[in-house]
Amino acid sequence: MKVINSEIKAFLEENKMWVLASAGSTPNAVPIYFTKVLNDNKLMLVDVFMKKTLENIKSNPKVAITVFNAEKLQGYQIKGIATYITEGSLVDEGNTMASVLKLNAKGVVTVEVEKIFVTSPGPDIGKSL
Repeated sequence: MKVINSEIKAFLEENKMWVLASAGSTPNAVPIYFTKVLNDNKLMLVDVFMKKTLENIKSNPKVAITVFNAEKLQGYQIKGIATYITEGSLVDEGNTMASVLKLNAKGVVTVEVEKIFVTSPGPDIGKSL
């Protein structure tokens, strides 16, 4: 089933800074700049500096991602299951993305999207898509 529709995909691609929230022994939320929509059900976030987030994902793979555009007052919260990958073509792609800022990817987090919620102010706030 297609979870990420074309409107949300365009929004995610336009707004590069995503916040990844994880929960383990201590809740954690971190901004992630190197991101990509992989397909209609999966997202990729590149690990350059993750530490607590990875500890949390190992104990609890359920995560949330928030993306918001303050100028348009538009946003979404995405919930899903995270998997950490340390080798392969996605990590190579993550390294290519990070190299723009002379950084190296240690791995990537892929998120299998389960639900998307509207966080834009207005009558649809909290609505599940």
